[in-house]
Amino acid sequence: MNAIDMLIEDHERVKDLLTRLTESTERAVKTRTELLQKLEMEVTIHTELEEQILYPAYKEAGGKEELKMYHEAKEEHRAVDSLVLPDLKATDPSTVQFSGRVKVCKELLEHHIEEEESEMFPQARELFDEARLKEMGEQMTQLRNRLKKELSAARAA
Repeated sequence: MNAIDMLIEDHERVKDLLTRLTESTERAVKTRTELLQKLEMEVTIHTELEEQILYPAYKEAGGKEELKMYHEAKEEHRAVDSLVLPDLKATDPSTVQFSGRVKVCKELLEHHIEEEESEMFPQARELFDEARLKEMGEQMTQLRNRLKKELSAARAA
């Protein structure tokens, strides 16, 4: 599978998890906890795939516009990874505050996804031929498998 198609599939999984989280109630503590763990795993792996494989190639192959998009996308990742997700994980899932934080997380991620899918990914399809996109997809598959093992082992420990 090519890199862009793989990342779009990731986006669909993340959007589904976010929808299920936002639709959950304060009484669904176990469900919210499980969904949040899945969301964190998906977002963490997805971020690494983009930042280690797609983004550097995109920045290198592109011009000034791609450089700006690269930095904006990395900053959005940082906001979610360093601020929003840690806050959400530290919030009691049985509270209305959790609901509010999930909504903000959903809005941030949906904005980021929309920008990637409407701007960055079409530009990447122009910058890279199908063979290069498939090569990046293979690299992403290997990295995803390694990260899943590492994250699962860390969670079990």
